[in-house]
Amino acid sequence: MKFRLKVMIAMMLLLSLAYVIGESLIITMSFRSTMQKEKNTAVQYYEMVNNTLRLATNMTQQQGNEDVKSTLEQLDTQGSPLWSGMRLYDESSSVVYYESGVMPYEFGGSDLLEKNSDESGGSFCVVRQRSVNDKVYFQITGRVEIGVSDFVLEVSHDVTQVYNIRNDQLKIYYVTLLAVVFLGAVVSYVVAALLTKPIQQLSKVSKEIAGGDLSSRAKIHSGDEIEQLSNDFNEMANKLEENIAHINDEMQRKEEFMGSFAHEMKTPMTSIIGYADLLRGQSLTPQEQQEAANYIFMESRRLESLSLKLLDLIVLKKRDFELRKASPAAVIRNVVKILKPVLAQKGVVIQCKCQDGSCMMEPDLVKSLIINLIDNARKALDGGGNIYILCSMTDDGCKIRVVDNGRGMRQEELGKITEAFYRVDKSRSRAQGGVGLGLALCNEIVLLHNGKMEFQSVLGTGTSVNIELRGGRG
Repeated sequence: MKFRLKVMIAMMLLLSLAYVIGESLIITMSFRSTMQKEKNTAVQYYEMVNNTLRLATNMTQQQGNEDVKSTLEQLDTQGSPLWSGMRLYDESSSVVYYESGVMPYEFGGSDLLEKNSDESGGSFCVVRQRSVNDKVYFQITGRVEIGVSDFVLEVSHDVTQVYNIRNDQLKIYYVTLLAVVFLGAVVSYVVAALLTKPIQQLSKVSKEIAGGDLSSRAKIHSGDEIEQLSNDFNEMANKLEENIAHINDEMQRKEEFMGSFAHEMKTPMTSIIGYADLLRGQSLTPQEQQEAANYIFMESRRLESLSLKLLDLIVLKKRDFELRKASPAAVIRNVVKILKPVLAQKGVVIQCKCQDGSCMMEPDLVKSLIINLIDNARKALDGGGNIYILCSMTDDGCKIRVVDNGRGMRQEELGKITEAFYRVDKSRSRAQGGVGLGLALCNEIVLLHNGKMEFQSVLGTGTSVNIELRGGRG
């Protein structure tokens, strides 16, 4: 069963139950109140007849039955809308002395409602209810002392109209109940449809996303919890789309990585196999043998460098490093001291300006980071140049800047240079022994220190690498 039908049925049952209880209480209370008023009226009329009868006989000092009958006839001739019948009979012999109007049953009976007596104890009567010929009466019965004789006086009061009014009310009630149920069903169905419409939209969007349309989003503006659910759903869909895009990007990167790796392996392996086969199957002069051995050695070193770089990259991604308090200035000065003579032979002048201080870092990794950045800057210098290294302390670590005045890079290449095996100038990089993994290693080292690395470059002017290490000050 659909949720809107459940809501409709629940609302209809609740509305019907409330109407049934409310109307039933109103009709019942109204009927009881009216019946109580009619009973009180009948008892009051009985008291009036009783008192009139005793007063009249006492004033005339009449004791005979004929005198009593005469008094009742006089009361009867006056007429009254408050009673339907009157009877007077002897208590012991049940001999009727007077009867007029409608009396519902003979000499008492069942259906006792209650007994009534005044506060002085002078009047006592019994109220009964009885149905005769589709009519309902109150019959008030009491004893009357007239002189030395005891009589029983009965007065009947027709209350059929009260029942007729109640029956009319019940008919209206049933008709109204059907109308309320029908209108309640229609209104509740419309309300349920409006309430569940956003849920249907969410269901539709979820099916579209499950079908592959990751850009589908729910557009619900109801201003309630369903809108909040819609916003949460859209946020989840955004995260899902981002994650899937990231996974697809990672898969593409892995495919490109494997392709680049295979290509990088192919060139030196082809050279090694070719020269090894030449050494094995040909008669070469000592000089030719030396040249072939040199090619094999150089290509083997390239394979070794590639293997070591890949191993470092894998280790960085898999291993958890523990940061400790160290001085970045000391690490940078040590690297510069070691590399300065080597770079001088290639016409490269390296200088550093570092602020003293300490922060949380992994010194060996930071040393590898600086070496790779210097090596990358050295490859961008054609025929010599300058490399500057600046270091300053921050509240949560340090900033390192490596600047060169080399050939620079185009802006569209800056976002790719940290990818594995990516090289701006492949032929030049191979000639210089590069495999395109240095900056990828640098990026991983920076990420391990909760930092970031940015590149600024102008073609023909030089490149600046800005690094923030945020491992903390300790």
